[in-house]
This record gives sequence, structure tokens and C-alpha cells, in this order.
Amino acid sequence: MAAELVRGQNHPLPAGPEGAGRLEIRVTAGTPVVAVATLGDEQGRVSGTEWIAHPGSPHLPGLEVSQQAAASHRLAVDLGALSEDVHRVHVLLALPTAAGVPASFGVVAAPHVAVTTLDGAEVAGFTITGLGPETAVVAVELYRRQGAWKVRAVGQGYAGGLAAMLLDQGVPEAAGLAAGIHDAVAKGLARSVTPPPRPQSGSPASSSAGATPGGPISYQHPRRHTAAPPAPDLPPGRPADAAPPGSAPQPVAGDASGWTMEERLYNQVWGMFEDLARTTAAYRSAVDFAESRLDQELDRLLADPRTRVGPAADAARDQARAKQADLTDQARAVLDRDLAQLRAESEVVEPALPPPYAGWESPVWHGYTVPMEVPMAARLGNLHLPETPELRIPLLVRLPLERGLWIDSSQDRRLAMEVAVTIAARLLASYPAGDFSVHVIDPAGTGSAALTPLTESGTLRVPPAAGAAAVAALIGRMTERVDLVQMAMRAGAPDSLPVDLDTAEQLLIVNDFPYGFDDRTVNQLRYLADEGPSVGVHLLMVADRDDARAYGPVLDPLWRSLMRLTPTPEDHLADPWVGHAWTYEPLLVPPGSHVVPQVLRQVAAARQAYGR
Repeated sequence: MAAELVRGQNHPLPAGPEGAGRLEIRVTAGTPVVAVATLGDEQGRVSGTEWIAHPGSPHLPGLEVSQQAAASHRLAVDLGALSEDVHRVHVLLALPTAAGVPASFGVVAAPHVAVTTLDGAEVAGFTITGLGPETAVVAVELYRRQGAWKVRAVGQGYAGGLAAMLLDQGVPEAAGLAAGIHDAVAKGLARSVTPPPRPQSGSPASSSAGATPGGPISYQHPRRHTAAPPAPDLPPGRPADAAPPGSAPQPVAGDASGWTMEERLYNQVWGMFEDLARTTAAYRSAVDFAESRLDQELDRLLADPRTRVGPAADAARDQARAKQADLTDQARAVLDRDLAQLRAESEVVEPALPPPYAGWESPVWHGYTVPMEVPMAARLGNLHLPETPELRIPLLVRLPLERGLWIDSSQDRRLAMEVAVTIAARLLASYPAGDFSVHVIDPAGTGSAALTPLTESGTLRVPPAAGAAAVAALIGRMTERVDLVQMAMRAGAPDSLPVDLDTAEQLLIVNDFPYGFDDRTVNQLRYLADEGPSVGVHLLMVADRDDARAYGPVLDPLWRSLMRLTPTPEDHLADPWVGHAWTYEPLLVPPGSHVVPQVLRQVAAARQAYGR
């Protein structure tokens, strides 16, 4: 039974002949956090930066941490691979310094740290309660005592952040290292997928947070507890999806918690996303372990003159390789089982998705009608991993958008603008008539062909801004709108807004950035990226970052605040649980399809009918 520790309490770590000292430290938090691990000597001193694993340098002998901020981390520790000079391993957590991050640990759910064995069995857990203004915390300490290893719950917080915590660890140049770590994390923010917000305790979705961290996929999972109604020809008490003993039940669309089918499908898709991330992580970890053990056994054979050459040595090496192959085959069999279950679930979920969640090829668009309410989310593309290229997970983002989008035009400028228009069309189709407006900055007119669906349907009511003067005027109006709404909200007087102010959500598409921009409009664009989402102004930039290098680091905060998408498949997005590199595929319209113009005409007609 796992030990639940309190501050200062310690617990022995397991040791045994197979995989002795190989552990995982699993961190879950109410917000994305940065995970760092330091190695210390007998007095706990950290000799230098080479004794620290962090997102900018995540690998050390016997230690590996995540490369980005995330709400869930898995730190791999091999105590047997640590140097004999290492007597302590400290796990440090810190809040990132990016915009929108909570001000301290005191305003989010208490972080939880669990030490587990390779098979996922929890050895000890520690919930770090009682934090207030702290922005960094020493979570737990693994330490060597009389040849054995133990874990101690620490929970020491630092209001001075990561720099103060590293300084207290005795790290030379702590401030510079902390700045470098935060910079490495910030550079990864544009490539991360934002997880759905955690439901509040007692809400109908509170039991649908996904798989138990690190656990195998199970169709008895809390998010899959909903049983299908009994079929008329089945005896009472037996659900329609009942399966023979030992086999997985038939998956059901909407088999997750939630008030509505839309919410249940949203939770189910995110559950599939998490399940695929975690089962793939378990497979990769098992393969790495098998290869590591093979290397260790071969090294032992080479180190012993008696087993270095000869028939016995050859037989021992063959046996070690066979053992490695057997472990890999076992891991692959488990992965294939889990993937088969996820494929079956995907086959029933995908056809059930409503238009905002569905691909453009889905028949559901043929029956599209302009919604009366804003949906929970919209689909921006598909994600898959190298192990399962055929299994696509919908990339659903919450509405209204919490961060802007950046479509990378370095690969194909024309296609990048087409992707931007299809995203704009999807957002227009997801909102009630007149509740969403699109504006375009196209200084040189290079996006006119891609913009045709918006211009011909009438959903783009104002021609694209072309030329420096028009660009400055449009940016000025959008900035003024943000200022007015913010002032009204702070004053608690929303009725004081000008009667001619468009209160609809606004999407500003910026093509060919930075062409047509000067220093003033660049700063205004940064302001819109930071302040706009909270008051309904969203950026969708179609840009090549290399073209904007002339502005230097002034634009770095802008890029980091946006979610980077690509017009062609690319493995640049990271999940919030284990940080896999997922291949993103945009939602392109099937060749010859007229679904986007048809949908946009309906949106324009509904807007006209409602006088908006």
C-alpha cells in the first residue's frame, strides 16, 4: 500500500534484483509547472550546472525531466546509474513566467507528487498543501542513507521563484540559470497544446479528468463509466455493449461525464488524447528499459575476461538479446491491445461529432444550421504519433479562444493563408449569427485568392486593410475596442459602451507580417495578443518568423503567446501530460468540395436575417 507523506516524513524506496532503483516521479498540478531536478553531494550541495536537469538540458546520467511546462510530468530516475558522488536528488517545481500564468501556487490546486515503480505501482505520495505567495517549491528529496535510498516530503516554498530556490540549493549563478530555464520553457509554449480546464469539485465532469497518471488504458476508466441503455431483446441487467469475459466492452460515443452530449464528446476526445499519450509513453519507457538492460548486461560480459570471448560469451550475449526482444515484444503487444481499443472508440466517436468538432469531410456539415449558442470548442486539426499514424485525435480548443494562433507561412505562403481562412470559416460557423466578426490585414494583397470564400459570401464585411495607412487605422480601431471594453469591465458598467461598438467576438487575420507594419503598430499588435482574448479580440497571424528577425527580441513575447500551427503536417506540438512531439495536420477542405462556401453563405444569410 502506498504511503501518503506529510512534510518532513520519509519512506524507504524499493530495491530488488530486477530494475533496482528505476523509478518515476509523477507530478500533477492545477496549472502548467516547470520541473527541475538537482543532484547533490552528502551535504546536499549542487556542484554546478552540470548537476541540474531542466527543460533546457533535460538529460543527466540516471535522470531525465520534461522539456516544457505542463500540468503533468513524469521524471525518470535510475538510482543505480547515478554517480557515487550523488547522495541527494531534489525535485523542484516552479511556475513559468509567461503571461496568463497564475501569480502563485496559492491560487491553484495543490500540486501532488508520487514516486512509482516502473510498473506504475505507487510507493509514496505527497500533496503539497499550505502554499501561498510562493512561485517555486522543493517538492521531494530522494536521499542515500547507509547504502539505501529513501524519499522525503519537503514542500519548501519560495516567493522569490526559481532563482531564489536554486540559490538556496547552492547553485552558482542561480539567477542566470533560472532566466535560461524560463527562456527555454517560453520558447516551447507556442508548441504546446493547452489542456482543458480542470472541472470544479462537484461538477458533473469532475470524474472525467482522464486516466489515472501512468495507469494502463482500462474501459472501466471513470470517464467511461456510462453504460449504454439496455436493448429491448436483452435480459434485464445486461447492457447492450456487454462483452464476453476478458474482452473490452464495445465503445460508445459520448461515454464520458457531462451535462450534454457535446460536453460528453468533448471530454471523451480529450480522454482519448490522454490515453494515447500515456500508453505510448509506457511503451517507449518499456523499450528504453529493455535496451538499457541489454547494454548493461553486454557491458558486464565485456568487463569480465571469462565471458568476453568464446562459446559461453556468445550464448550469454544471445540470451541477453533474446531477453531484450522478449521485453520489447511484450510492450508492443500491450500497446497494440490499447491501440485497438482506441481505434474502435475513434470509429464510433468520429461520426458522432457535431460540426464544430468534425472534419470538413464529415457528412454532418450537409445538415449544418447556424447555432443558437456558442459550442464548448472547435476543431483546429488532427494529431497523431509515429507509432500510430493512422489513429488521428481531433485537436479541440475551447471557445472563446484563450490564445491567438500563428499559421507558419515559411513552408507554403499560399496554403498557410488557405488554412487561416478555413479556421476563420469554422469559427464563424460555430457562433450564433452576428456574434463573430472577421477583419483582415493584407498589406500587399497576396491573400486575395485565399480570401475568396469570405469576400464572396459577405462574411468579410469590410475589405482587407492594404497599405501602411489602412493597417495602422485597423490596428488602432481594434486597440481602441480593447481599451473601451476593459475600462467598462473595470468600472462595472458594460452599458456605458458606445452604441456603435461591435460587441461581437473579433478575429483579426494578419497576412504577410511584418510587411506594412512600423514600430508603433508592432507594439499595438503585441498589446492585442496579450490583452485582446480576455475582451473578445483574437489574433490569427499568417507569418514567417524569419521575415521578422529585423525586429529582434521585441517580437519574442508575441510569438510565445500564440499557438503555432502549420499548413503541412509537422511534429511540433506537445501534449500537456508527457510532452510527446505530436504531428499536427491542418483541417483542409477535400478537393472539389464546396462545403466552406456553402457554410459561409448560411452564416451570412442568418446574419442578414437577424439584422446583424
